[in-house]
Amino acid sequence: MRIIAGDYKGRRLETPKGYDVRPTTDKVKEALFSILTNDIWGARCLDLFAGTGNLGLEALSRGAKECVFADQSRDSLRLVRSNITHCGADDKSRVVSGDYRKVLMSQRKPFDIIFLDPPYDRGMLSGCFELIAENNLLNEDGLIIAEHRKEEELADEICGFTKIKERRYGVVMISIYGCTPEEEVL
Repeated sequence: MRIIAGDYKGRRLETPKGYDVRPTTDKVKEALFSILTNDIWGARCLDLFAGTGNLGLEALSRGAKECVFADQSRDSLRLVRSNITHCGADDKSRVVSGDYRKVLMSQRKPFDIIFLDPPYDRGMLSGCFELIAENNLLNEDGLIIAEHRKEEELADEICGFTKIKERRYGVVMISIYGCTPEEEVL
């Protein structure tokens, strides 16, 4: 696994030894960041369920202003910190330990891009959307990027967020959500 483009292009990221962490593949990551090209520059990002920090570091490499990396696994947090240092992204990064609920409830500033890549088949995505909405964690023009299995269909609207795009890459789906305009909510 490597950084595909930008300031850290070509840097290999440390990966886990087992199968406890499932990093987003380079193919899916490249396709996703092609979609996000115009949204990354200057963005404040959250890489929830960070694993290795793969998505957040790619965003920083492509011009994101800052990224909060969060995970509850000590092994994942060690990998994230190591990969941040390897890329020289310490000054743009903050690493937070904890369960996704605790992390989302502790954030005080909204994000421009939120990456959600939870363990598959555990039903965590709906809880993430609820807490993001309740805590106003997405800027008005912000995006939520949800990675999930193709069998897990996500609704066109969840907690006031509207599905903008959905792409399938083998068994992986990427669903992109934005804030529902107020006139549509009424």
